[in-house]
Amino acid sequence: MNPSLDDILRNPVKEKLARDEVVASMMVRLVSGVEIARIAKSAGFDTFYIDMEHCSFSLETTSQICMAALEIGIPAFVRVPANSPEYISRVLDGGAVGVIAPHVRSAEQAREVVRYARFAPQGDRSANGGLPHLQYRSFPTTEANLALNRQTMVIVMMEAVAALAQVEEIAAVDGVDMMLVGTNDLTAEWGIPGQYDDPRVTAAYERTIAACRKHGKHVGIGGLASRPDLVEKFVRMGARFVSTGTDLSFLMAACTAKAKAVASLTR
Repeated sequence: MNPSLDDILRNPVKEKLARDEVVASMMVRLVSGVEIARIAKSAGFDTFYIDMEHCSFSLETTSQICMAALEIGIPAFVRVPANSPEYISRVLDGGAVGVIAPHVRSAEQAREVVRYARFAPQGDRSANGGLPHLQYRSFPTTEANLALNRQTMVIVMMEAVAALAQVEEIAAVDGVDMMLVGTNDLTAEWGIPGQYDDPRVTAAYERTIAACRKHGKHVGIGGLASRPDLVEKFVRMGARFVSTGTDLSFLMAACTAKAKAVASLTR
């Protein structure tokens, strides 16, 4: 018996968020092989996202990793380098189950991302048969597109000061699932890069969490891998998605610790 659409198109991250549980994620910038999907899954992450904005991965490499993730049951998202249809639709066609749109500054920009990421009637993403999400099986187009809309997550990044002025309007955009606060870029734009204890950081999370709670959206924490105390604080305030760091930073931390341990033996 062939599996049904509901059997194939599950998004455990959306399910976990619907239960008001915290989602752990990692960012992929370094490891370009499909092994990273298995590593993320085995390590216990709920999801990971490929950061095409800040790495040199091709669309082909990104799609291979996303398809491997589909097969082992861990949702893979992609942060696109530009909020344009040629990136958004192609990473989704390639196997991603969600798109992270950087530098969204207005409700209109958020609506554009939704339009590119979702099939009609929510958007105008071009229909494409034979997607890896469907295991390359054939389903009625209308049913498949609606099911894919339900599976796909649209995440907009709140990392510009201009976005904070429109946080209420952006949170109200239909089709947006999450607002991911980009703490590093926010502090940089304020002229205080890395000064996470500045009261404006907490105020940004408070405003974003309040707006998302009002409109039934979720809030993500980004850029605070070095500050677990603040991550805990913002999770207690209501954020539910935590970007824990990059594969590069994890590797460097482990390598540095091992090197120091051996060096200490000679002292």
